[in-house]
Amino acid sequence: MEYQQFGELYVGASGYVRVVEFRRGPENFFDFDLISAMADVFDKLGEDPNCRAIVLASEGKAFCAGASYSAMQGPVNPDDLTRLYNAAGTLFRSPKPVVAAIQGAAIGGGLGMALSADFRVASPAARFSANFVKIGIHPGFGVSLTLAHVIGFQKANLMIQTGRRIRADEALEWGLVDQVVPESELREAAIALAAEIAEAAPLALQAARRTARRGLADAVAERVKLEAAEQMRLYATKDFAEGARAVQERRPGNFVGA
Repeated sequence: MEYQQFGELYVGASGYVRVVEFRRGPENFFDFDLISAMADVFDKLGEDPNCRAIVLASEGKAFCAGASYSAMQGPVNPDDLTRLYNAAGTLFRSPKPVVAAIQGAAIGGGLGMALSADFRVASPAARFSANFVKIGIHPGFGVSLTLAHVIGFQKANLMIQTGRRIRADEALEWGLVDQVVPESELREAAIALAAEIAEAAPLALQAARRTARRGLADAVAERVKLEAAEQMRLYATKDFAEGARAVQERRPGNFVGA
């Protein structure tokens, strides 16, 4: 498949399916620039009659290991956080069905990105974690809402409060992913599922999806406002500073509750 570059994103075509790939390997950390570019591409594809389904994918060891906390050495600007989450909300408003291909870790905001998709196809090496409390921060990217929407309140609460990693087989059992396939077949399987979706009558498909997801994008938009406010409060704590260091040093945080 040939890809065209749109800023930081690469878009390929397979029939009525468009593959949107980001390449920040090996960990694929995101920031505002990446999410904004993704929102722009999703907007364009939403208006493209030759696109009926989207595969969201990445190149690297991880699908997306979350936000780039290494860039947060100084005070966080509330406007920047608002812009980031407004852009993220655009992913939920895409009128076209989205299949995420997850080859490794989908962690923190990376889990939120995966949850913006309608379906998730994973490799056996995929891992999922809402690890926010492990780094001293509140869940973001709508995870406090969307995780429960997909797997139910109790399991979502367990993931959020423990920050534990969920393996691909457990994620399949919980309904967090829809298929687990060998990594060598991951992209092909995600495209095949998107192609199956794209076989449907496009107007009927979009109408059915719109009904099924009715109110979701608006609910996410409201929830991320709450998440952002809590994140801004916690960014100023000693625990977050320690958590950010712990992530970079790949160790557990030594938190003091301040």
